[in-house]
Amino acid sequence: MMESTENDCPRVVMKFGGSSLASGKRMCQVAELIKSQREHVDPVIVVSAMGKTTNALLKAGEKAVDEGQVRIDEIRTLHLDTLEELDLPGATGTEIRGLLRDLEALLDGVSMVRELTPRTRDLLASFGERLSCRVLAAQLNQIGIPAIAKDAWTIGMRTIGRFGDAVVDEDCYSDLKSSLSPIIQRREVAVVTGFIGKDADGRIVTLGRGGSDLTATALAAACGLDEVQVWKDVDGMMSADPRLVPHAVPVPFATYEEAAELAYFGAQLLHPVSMQPALKANVPVRVKNSYNPDHPGTLIAKQTNEQQFPQTLVTAITTKRRVTLVDVVSTRMVGQSGFLARLFQSLSAADVSVDVVATSEVSVSLTLDKNSQLDPTAIADLSQIAQVAIHSNRAIISLVGDNMKDHSTAVLASCFNILANNGIHVEMISQGASKVNIALVLDDEDTDAALPLLHDCFFLEECKPLTQTKNTTTMKATLPAAASTSSIPATR
Repeated sequence: MMESTENDCPRVVMKFGGSSLASGKRMCQVAELIKSQREHVDPVIVVSAMGKTTNALLKAGEKAVDEGQVRIDEIRTLHLDTLEELDLPGATGTEIRGLLRDLEALLDGVSMVRELTPRTRDLLASFGERLSCRVLAAQLNQIGIPAIAKDAWTIGMRTIGRFGDAVVDEDCYSDLKSSLSPIIQRREVAVVTGFIGKDADGRIVTLGRGGSDLTATALAAACGLDEVQVWKDVDGMMSADPRLVPHAVPVPFATYEEAAELAYFGAQLLHPVSMQPALKANVPVRVKNSYNPDHPGTLIAKQTNEQQFPQTLVTAITTKRRVTLVDVVSTRMVGQSGFLARLFQSLSAADVSVDVVATSEVSVSLTLDKNSQLDPTAIADLSQIAQVAIHSNRAIISLVGDNMKDHSTAVLASCFNILANNGIHVEMISQGASKVNIALVLDDEDTDAALPLLHDCFFLEECKPLTQTKNTTTMKATLPAAASTSSIPATR
């Protein structure tokens, strides 16, 4: 008999990514994890597609356009094998096979017209989450957890924005709450498709990068839930990429602002856009490991409990590789207004996204990521007002920490000291208005050496950048006695 009693358990969203749901075995393990967590929380589940299903769907679309062929063997095999492995009921098999037939019919249409519009591409991409949510809900029911699969639009998830990069319309929050609250009250588990919704015209639309995470935070904000848990395949955030810094340490806490900066500059966390609903509603986000559920992971919230999470100067260091550094210099613009406006108009017209910027009255240095490069037309346009120099194969190393706001001089001194001593040249520095991020631009080839040096400086205290006293903070790291300011690597 279905439970229908009052319950004081914390109410949380548990979001599981594709790697956590990559096989029948992983589906079973996630279901057992949800069952164990349900002993002390009331969960709403948000799921991504199984494994690499989304990539396989998009490849199938490309094949239908380019070759006029329909091939979903990989997708069909994964889901039908999972049904068999988990011995799921016939009704679930009927639903899954029906979706696979709909998918095949869609691709048949694409193969005939040899065109994949943004609208059709989003419809195609939606099948992964629609399949996975039904499999997981069925497995939960099979182990005694009352669960119901929900396509996000059936609970009121409405989007605004263009196909492939939509966001959640906050005006739909009341509908989401009205739909989910009774399910939570009955202690049923709603298994909701991440990444997808419908626009005001009823068309299926996918959210942008981090779309499933955005679904999770939007549901939590709409329903006033207590926490978002994002279950990944790592033990939360690390102080640096462990592939480059093997002795990186777990980061137990980060502010929303720190997490957004780290995510933008390369850390595998929630995308900054996906954290906005949680930030606005002040809902904590916890990043945990579905392969190691006992690990506490990383808590992302507005403020830290200093007794529970001791404060550090630098929270984490991240890298963004293969970026392009652009130097724009125009001595003709000395004393004249409009130089920056003209520059950014040209960049906007070229549809390029800028990472970091450093400016003076007559020169600007900026970086572009590998997916946003200046074409010859844009360079010619900029050359009308300035000399333009392009430097490819650069990297950004970002030091992020809320406590750097009052100690940026000490942090920079320590960075320049250790990099200069190891012959690593910094070509540009930039600090954002929030003061929680210091970005260093250097040759990509130097990244593998620079990152461990900086990490060990701040996390293993090899250069002891600061010494804390009861009432003051004094800077310990200084430039070598033989060095002068002229020996510091050139900066912009």
